[in-house]
Amino acid sequence: MSTLFKLPFLLTPQPEGGYTVTCPVLPELVTEGDTVEEALANVHDAVAAVRELYEDLGKPMPAMTVEPAQSPIWFEGLVTQP
Repeated sequence: MSTLFKLPFLLTPQPEGGYTVTCPVLPELVTEGDTVEEALANVHDAVAAVRELYEDLGKPMPAMTVEPAQSPIWFEGLVTQP
């Protein structure tokens, strides 16, 4: 099973349109999308890129890991209604 990380994200609307996603605990993480759905879909790839960067630099991920087999996981998500 892959490692789960509990990370906070900020979804910021941009004046010219679209959204930017950043992570306060991973300052290197920045991604965007034209819609909320697209911006959130890009988060997985952005986290993978930052993880790879940290591994290359020998830095630990400064985020809390979650063990799903040990206890329930609290998470928040965005749900859109068409």
